[in-house]
Amino acid sequence: MTEGDALQLVQQAIWLTMVLAGPVVGAAMVIGVGVAFIQALTQIQEMTLTFVPKIIAGFVILLLTGSYSGSLLKVFTEQLFTHIAFGFK
Repeated sequence: MTEGDALQLVQQAIWLTMVLAGPVVGAAMVIGVGVAFIQALTQIQEMTLTFVPKIIAGFVILLLTGSYSGSLLKVFTEQLFTHIAFGFK
């Protein structure tokens, strides 16, 4: 394994992490901004009000994108194990 192989592996792992976490983080961000806007309009300053919608949105997004995320993770893991078994060439 050369430095280039290690760099490529780390780059793929970081990209996969961003792709897997992106939809959940994006949904939580949009929900958070929406709830903050509503709180600013109504002057309700309840700290725990933002957590429940974010958690629900996160679970819904995980349910919707779970099979796609799992397949991406499976492909990455299979490629990694293949490289380990046969060498990085």
